Amino acid sequence: MPDRFAGRLTALEMFGNYAYTGIWLLIGVGFVLVTFWFASLIRPQRPNPTKLENYECGEMPLSASYLQFNVKYYIFALIFVIFDVEVVFLFPWAVVYNSLGLFALIEMLVFLLILIFGLAYAWKKGALQWV
Repeated sequence: MPDRFAGRLTALEMFGNYAYTGIWLLIGVGFVLVTFWFASLIRPQRPNPTKLENYECGEMPLSASYLQFNVKYYIFALIFVIFDVEVVFLFPWAVVYNSLGLFALIEMLVFLLILIFGLAYAWKKGALQWV
C-alpha cells in the first residue's frame, strides 16, 4: 500500500525551515537595536535651544515649520515624474529599433500619441501653470 505522506514535510521539518528565517530576522533586528543603543551611549548629549531650533539653510526661521502648500505644486511634480518615467521607455526601444520592424514603430507611435494626449489634457486643465 503506497504511503500518502511520502515526500511531504512533517510539521517539525517545516518549522525548521522557517526557523532559519526567523533566526536571521532576529539577528538583523537585534543588530540594529544594539547599534542604536551603543550609539546612544557614546554620543554627546548636550541639547540646547539653538540646536533644537528649526534650520532653514542658515537663515533665521520666519514662521512656523508647518505651512500649507498649494496642491498645484504636487500635481506639477507628479506630472513631471509620470512623463519622465514614461520617456525612459523610449531608450530601450531606440536601442533595438532596427531588429523590431514596422510593428514596433506603430506601437511606439501609439504610446507617444497617448503621452501627447495626456500632456494636452494636463495643459488644458491648467495643471502645468506654476502660479
